[in-house]
Amino acid sequence: MSTSWRIFKILGIEIRIDSSWILIFGLITWALAGHYFPSQHPGWPPWLYWLIGVATSLLLFSSVLTHEMTHSLVARSKGEKVRSITLFIFGGVAEISGDIKTPAREFIIALVGPISSLVIAFIFLGIWFGIQEINEPIAAMAKYLFIINLFLALFNLIPGFPLDGGRILRAIAWKATGDIKRATRIASVTGQVIAFVLIIFGIWQILRGFFFNGLWIALIGWFIHSAAVRGYRQVLLKEMLKDVKAKDLMSTKFEAVEGSLSIQKLMEDHILKKREKAFLVMEEGKLAGIICLEDIKAISSEKRGETTVSKIMIPRDK
Repeated sequence: MSTSWRIFKILGIEIRIDSSWILIFGLITWALAGHYFPSQHPGWPPWLYWLIGVATSLLLFSSVLTHEMTHSLVARSKGEKVRSITLFIFGGVAEISGDIKTPAREFIIALVGPISSLVIAFIFLGIWFGIQEINEPIAAMAKYLFIINLFLALFNLIPGFPLDGGRILRAIAWKATGDIKRATRIASVTGQVIAFVLIIFGIWQILRGFFFNGLWIALIGWFIHSAAVRGYRQVLLKEMLKDVKAKDLMSTKFEAVEGSLSIQKLMEDHILKKREKAFLVMEEGKLAGIICLEDIKAISSEKRGETTVSKIMIPRDK
């Protein structure tokens, strides 16, 4: 189960770090200090490699945070509610409450992220050219951050959900068809195809002997595929929940589920597949409570994987 911690607030938006962020921060710092900077700039003292390795990692994640803050602030200016931003192993995610209401809003909110990364990239490009004759370590940091932010901007523009480019594609398809479910399916399928290409390319890199790079590419592909599938399922679920009323939940027969089951698994294995709307919750073979579709509405999509049924069920004695 994933764990995240609140570290501070910016402009009223809670900033959190996922436990996986610690792992990737350490790996990137090690790769920069132990391999990248020594190969690019031999002869520096070891402490300097580690100093600029840590500083570059912090600036990299600050760039990711800026990317997500741009999404969040534009979303808020358009009337959307932003709860938090979480940094994790594959970057960052802004938790925007509810649904973005129009394709135009989605298009703008998605587009500003890559634009912000491009702006950051060219700021570091200017620093690199302006300081390379004065301070070589800072110039080396700026060069790396220019390259990585340019890559992030271009990668995020790939038209596959859940990348920003996929959201842009969904907004265009939504505008063209007037059907968000169909538009999400188009973006989701595109995302899954791109994910499979990345996974195959990653495996090929591993077979060629580039184990770390290949593994990382394959993991990114796996993440994109999982998120693309999950994003489409969430839209289907929201369509199911949209017109749900209390009387629709009245039933004399209920399926039983374990309290330890995650909300995400409940949705995937029971709600979407079996079309059930209410469930008995069992713990140690005894009835502990009940959960229904209305209870799931309050749980954000980012929290459904780590929230168990027992946490939000209505207890038996209520």
